[in-house]
Amino acid sequence: MLEKIIRLSIKNKLIVGLFILLLIVGGIYNATQLPIDAVPDITNNQVTIITSSPSYGAADIERIITAPIEQVTRNIPGIIEQRSFSRFGLSVVTIVFKDETDIYWARTQVNERLQQVASIIPPEIGRPELGPVTTGLGEIYQYVVKPAKGYENKYSLQELRSIQDWIIRKQLLGTEGVADVSSFGGKLKQFEIAINPEKLKSLQVSLQEVIDAVEQNNQNTGGAYIEKGPSVLYIRSEGLVKNQQEIEAIAIKQTSNGTAVKIKDVAEVKIGSAIRYGAVVYNNEKEVCGAVVMMLKGENSSKVIKKVKEKIAEIKKTLPEGVEVEAFLDRTKMVNNAISTVERNLIEGALIVVLILVLFLGNFRAGLLVASVIPLSMLFAIILMNFFGVSGNLMSLGALDFGLIVDGAVIIVEAILHRLHHNKQFSELTEVSKLQMDEEVRTSSGKMMNAAVFGQIIILIVYLPILSLEGIEGKMFKPMAQTVSFAILGAFLLSLTYIPMMSSLVLSRKIKKGNNLSERTIIAIERKFKKLLEKALLIPKRIVAGSISLFVISVVVMSHLGGEFIPELEEGDFAVDTRTLTGSSLTTTIQATQKTAEILKSKFPEVEKVVTKIGSGEIPTDPMPIEASDMMVILKDKSEWTSAKTFDELAEKMSKAVEDLPGVTTGFQYPVQMRFNELMTGARQDVVCKIFGDDLDSLSKYAEELGRIINTVDGARDLYVESTTGLPQLVIRVNRDGLIKHHLTVNEVNKAIATSYSGYLAGQIYEHEERYDIAIRLDSTSRTKTEDIGSLPIVKNNGIIIPLREVADVNIEVGPNQIQREDAHRRITIGFNVRGRDVESIVKELKEKTEKQVKFPSGYYITYGGQFENLIQARQRLMIAVPIALLLILLMLYFAFGKIKQGLLIFSAIPLSAMGGIFALWLRDMPFSISAGIGFIALFGVAVLNGIVLITEFNLLKREGMKDPKQLVIKGTSIRLRPVLMTACVASLGFLPMALSNGAGAEVQRPLATVVIGGLITATILTLIVLPILYVMFEQRKPKISNLNFSKAGIIIIALMIGFNANAQQAKVVSKEEAVQLAIENNNSLKAYSLNSEIIKSETKSASKFDPLDISTSFGNLNGNTNDSRITFIQNIPNIPEIIAINKQNNVKVLQNENERKLFEKELSKSVRNHYDELSALQYKATLLTQTDSLFAQAQDRFQRMFDAGEIGAGEFLQMKLRRNNLSNELQNNNNQIFEAESILRSLLQVDYYIKPTMLTSLTIEKIDTANISRTEQLSIKQLALESEVLNKAIQIEKAKFFPKLRAGYSLQSFNSEGTSSPYLSNINYQSFDAGIQIPLICFNYGSGIKKSKAKLQINELNKTRSTIIIDNDINIALAKYRNNTLILERSLSTDLLLVGQLENGLKKKLNEGEINYTEWVLTGELILRTYLTTIDNWTNQRESLNEILFYSNN
Repeated sequence: MLEKIIRLSIKNKLIVGLFILLLIVGGIYNATQLPIDAVPDITNNQVTIITSSPSYGAADIERIITAPIEQVTRNIPGIIEQRSFSRFGLSVVTIVFKDETDIYWARTQVNERLQQVASIIPPEIGRPELGPVTTGLGEIYQYVVKPAKGYENKYSLQELRSIQDWIIRKQLLGTEGVADVSSFGGKLKQFEIAINPEKLKSLQVSLQEVIDAVEQNNQNTGGAYIEKGPSVLYIRSEGLVKNQQEIEAIAIKQTSNGTAVKIKDVAEVKIGSAIRYGAVVYNNEKEVCGAVVMMLKGENSSKVIKKVKEKIAEIKKTLPEGVEVEAFLDRTKMVNNAISTVERNLIEGALIVVLILVLFLGNFRAGLLVASVIPLSMLFAIILMNFFGVSGNLMSLGALDFGLIVDGAVIIVEAILHRLHHNKQFSELTEVSKLQMDEEVRTSSGKMMNAAVFGQIIILIVYLPILSLEGIEGKMFKPMAQTVSFAILGAFLLSLTYIPMMSSLVLSRKIKKGNNLSERTIIAIERKFKKLLEKALLIPKRIVAGSISLFVISVVVMSHLGGEFIPELEEGDFAVDTRTLTGSSLTTTIQATQKTAEILKSKFPEVEKVVTKIGSGEIPTDPMPIEASDMMVILKDKSEWTSAKTFDELAEKMSKAVEDLPGVTTGFQYPVQMRFNELMTGARQDVVCKIFGDDLDSLSKYAEELGRIINTVDGARDLYVESTTGLPQLVIRVNRDGLIKHHLTVNEVNKAIATSYSGYLAGQIYEHEERYDIAIRLDSTSRTKTEDIGSLPIVKNNGIIIPLREVADVNIEVGPNQIQREDAHRRITIGFNVRGRDVESIVKELKEKTEKQVKFPSGYYITYGGQFENLIQARQRLMIAVPIALLLILLMLYFAFGKIKQGLLIFSAIPLSAMGGIFALWLRDMPFSISAGIGFIALFGVAVLNGIVLITEFNLLKREGMKDPKQLVIKGTSIRLRPVLMTACVASLGFLPMALSNGAGAEVQRPLATVVIGGLITATILTLIVLPILYVMFEQRKPKISNLNFSKAGIIIIALMIGFNANAQQAKVVSKEEAVQLAIENNNSLKAYSLNSEIIKSETKSASKFDPLDISTSFGNLNGNTNDSRITFIQNIPNIPEIIAINKQNNVKVLQNENERKLFEKELSKSVRNHYDELSALQYKATLLTQTDSLFAQAQDRFQRMFDAGEIGAGEFLQMKLRRNNLSNELQNNNNQIFEAESILRSLLQVDYYIKPTMLTSLTIEKIDTANISRTEQLSIKQLALESEVLNKAIQIEKAKFFPKLRAGYSLQSFNSEGTSSPYLSNINYQSFDAGIQIPLICFNYGSGIKKSKAKLQINELNKTRSTIIIDNDINIALAKYRNNTLILERSLSTDLLLVGQLENGLKKKLNEGEINYTEWVLTGELILRTYLTTIDNWTNQRESLNEILFYSNN
């Protein structure tokens, strides 16, 4: 198959060239459409439910909102995990679904459940809403809205927020791919009605009356329309308030003297702002407003960012003068950094590969030809990446090794060059012709294609287990496996087509007589290596033992490497998780972050700007309290750094610089990584310890203890202990007796409190499209002091106003700050980042210390999450993926070479490569990570390539006649040294730029590249030494059954596995024809033919059956108001001509099946006869050999005595001994052949006992009349003739489809008169008959079936003609063999055995009389034996040719 493709490619160069041109054009186009990102999006499927309730504390939020939502959504299919976060005024429930769950289906399911919970959660508390459809990579663009220089005092925070909400956000929401825009900071404009409690009291007005007055005096309505002549006038009323003055003029009530009390009499109406839960600070300057643009899940980030930037540029033109939009976190920076790293690594890797190819091949054209596979396979991969939806990112493109891609091309081109310049047939030529060049390319490519193909297939198969990975590591590394597979598949196809075609065109046809520098260098290396290998072959056991020792040492080293999940990706900026003391005010947090930003800006010139987001945004997907903030430290390019060289070093210095700030804690991370951590595990840090339990105080106590332990662990940085308690609260506890005394309810008191402080939204004012809330609350002077709460006016039902202290007690207490839950269990988190150490060893040390120092009570337990949890899960999956990869490699090696022994030999490269990868990680001080694990999987696929090349060459030399294993491996290794070194160099050095890179994203690539390079170095060195040694050791071992070929040995093994004991069972004597009959009776395949005939006959019956009779009945008001009944019978009549044609075809198929059965039976009979005759001959030989062996044993004893007596010399005695040994060996070999023949014959007869032929006492000639052979009536020819008949019937079936189908029907209908009570009592019945026809008017498809059958018929007729010629030739050959073998046997029986008889007569008498000596007697006896054995062989050959004639005979 492969050779045919190569031949066609060389023959049709233009067509291949056009396909390559098409590949280039298609690849370039797809490259422009390929989605580009920094890393794959590893966020799982999440649905977030956000409920804002500004008046409720954490415990109430958990009890009233969070728990009911968790409960109703718990049973949605596909849920993996539920997490929730409850704090003052906010509930966030995150539901994690399986990756295969459709996110929009999941959101629909959650929405349905939220409708159920609507009746549980009172509407005044809050309304649950779904968060935007975005991911951890969704925050693609963050910006601030701030006054330009010189306009600092012109725009207030309120105006900036209005510009953001109603100019910028409104336009950005229409951008394709944008899920939402979350505004941050500033002040949200409101029309505030600031109530003066003293005026309320003096005018006897309650808060509820104010609320009712505003709500009832801010409405529009409509009154349909009235007709006025030919037109209409639509009616509408305008009662919406438009400004402050109109709000002030709203009347609340009438006094007793008829005077109206208006809003302005009890309150001040002013422009205010909503209570703030967040802010944005720019550098260490004053506050600004900002926003986060969130991308829709599954969108192309590059395209969306580009569109957002274009839209921002348009929006800037519409902004008021002096307002500017400045981006501070743009994913383009991260993407560009990562992609530039990938591009640089790929370009450098490609250049290294090209250089190596040119140097090794010593041929510039050949080097460029092989290198041209790189861009072409990349274009092929890009096309498939687009097709399968794989984005171009650090992982998908970063792991491409061009050395792997060109491996197949290297093997083929090197083989072509080697054949051209080292083949003896070209030694006298100076240049080969074009035809010769094409033929040499075809021959060389065909010979080496198997090795190249299996090498590439193994690499492809090795990546298959990576595709089975799940979770984060699956999302991270699947794109890599897909892209590498696509590229290798492209390279494989190019190696089959493009490389042979271009080799015949591009490579020089001139035959070089001398060696160039490259070849001289390779020859020198070969010479030195040959000496090294010869020395190694002298001490094989030491080298093998040394290799095993190194492997054991590497395993020990591996256990001490430590482990981490995936190295953090340098994103170019820092996200500093900054926190002040629990309960800190927004102003305090702003001041603390300004000081922190000032320190960073002043002390570190690397900092370009600092933007701090405090608290929560408008869409609280990141639910931070006001004492927490995200400080985005935007850094300059790394080339401009002076304070540090690495991000870890800079983070450490920055952390120390701000650690002296009182009450401020910081944690340095990367923005996207921090968001990933938060979305995936519910916490931001690298390692998250979760303590589960019920009591918040106990959880807080254990968290503090664990925090102290973490501080003692080296490498743990940026400790964060969640504050679940410690939030200062003004707790108002109602006095039930007071309520009864003053005739009030809890609801009335609560409403007064909530309205006075958090405010009551009584409506909205519209300014064009802009909407602003009307908020009613106490004026600021009445709600600044804690004692003011006690004086809060509460209006009784009789209009009398009393202070709150009359019905409630007000106290300052410490309450819950926030409550987190996971799968409905409370938890507290303690997180820390890891620097300068691996995650696994830190967690291991922490576990040991925690178990010793902390004793948890019943119901409390700890888990370790974050990157550690991801590492453990990924490692468990790798424990499955790696063995599967190894098993697949072994299976492919077995399929490639057909011998498990050679498969295991090549497989030895895997441990040899593994130890190199382990030592490389150890030398570079890298822990084991999932990146390194994937590197090992890739390494194992590459490591076996060299073994495949070597073993292929060894087998080739063995087939050419080389017997000495040592000389064979020395020569084979020398021949294939260059491709082995070249393959290893291009594969390993192609990863070199990746291993040494310090660019953004290189952290993820370095472990993978380090493993591959280190592994290939040891694998190549040791494979060239250890593999030849193992090959020699395996070849020098004598196999137990050396004289059996694979198929025969397989039959014997199968027979032994069935469990038959040859020694325990008696052999049964059976004649030849009885054996044939047994085989025919027992053979399952012959039984299957009979069953197949029954199937065809049943198909004939099923084709003739009619459709079921369609019976339908109706009852009801069929004809009027009374009940009637109707019954209908319909029968579809099938296409009769088609049924007839199908039946005829099936009749022919029955004949065809029977003919095939006869053909199989004849073949089986021939095989049984041949093996039966062979077994008879072997048993006859055994008798002769046994008799002769007995005589030679006596002769050997006689020779021993004569030698001891000095009558003969040592030479004669040793010759006799050697002859006796040879004869014994021949007898043993014959017995083995008997066992083999018996086993084969038993398997053919399918019996559970051994067959013993009738004893052959003499050799006779059996002849047959060859006149019975008909050359035209052969069953195989007849089979093709029947096939033609089947195809003719198929044409008739297709033609019959043009005939119509019929339908017949009958209907009985009752007609009930008005007076009849039942339709069945009616004496009026109507009947009708129905007939129909189905005509195939649209029958375009039928014609194609006829054409297809006719084409098949033509092909079958051609095959029939060809087979007739072949069979005729086979019969001629069989007849010639039969005549020739019969003549030889006649001569043996009539002449040779006659002469033997004459020699035998008196032989012993002559020995006794001294006419001949013992040596002559032995020689004569040996000659007689050889003559008999030759005659038996001639008899076997004659019987075999006779059985062949019987096969062709009609008898």
